[in-house]
Amino acid sequence: MKITLFGATGAVGGECLRQALDAGHDVTVLVRSAAKLPADLRDRICVVEGDALCADDVWRVISADTDAVLFAIGVDKRSMPDLCTDVSRHILDALRDEPAVRFIWCGGGSTFVEDDHITLGGRFVRKFAAVFMSLRHEDKEHQYALMKQYSDVAWFGVRPLQMRNGELTGQYRMGFHAFNGFSAISFADCAHAMLSMLKGDSWLHKAPIIQY
Repeated sequence: MKITLFGATGAVGGECLRQALDAGHDVTVLVRSAAKLPADLRDRICVVEGDALCADDVWRVISADTDAVLFAIGVDKRSMPDLCTDVSRHILDALRDEPAVRFIWCGGGSTFVEDDHITLGGRFVRKFAAVFMSLRHEDKEHQYALMKQYSDVAWFGVRPLQMRNGELTGQYRMGFHAFNGFSAISFADCAHAMLSMLKGDSWLHKAPIIQY
């Protein structure tokens, strides 16, 4: 498949990039600096330098033969408010006339969705994120709200809990199970879950939690 990846230089995005290439996919990335990409992968991908906050740059990397767009942009203390939401809006607008193209995005576990089985532990996760990780929490909340406005786009989401370094196992739960502050997933398995959505429509317009 021909994939466009946003966030290729981050922890989840880097895993998405490597796993997509290992699976034989053709990958295009939009990055501010090509030098930040792994040296052993640069010659295997199409690299476009630009800014995902610029709609014109986003449209440049989504071509007529694109099969899927993966969103793995992360948020930290230096990020601008609603970074993920604003970039997602550019991507969604570009895909409005491309119903066959999948948009697979990485959200946040502190965002509740309609299908969740919410427990006291889940409420703790949400409260903790809202207080101590407010920039990320609010951005991911807004991102999910934006997604629901684009029913004409084939979007699929994943919501990881605590992410950490670790091996790719391919063994995890993906769905609307109960979760708490101890729930976790590795960056590698988060990427694996995203790539699993390249096929099938089970998760169309849904954003399941992924956890061990």
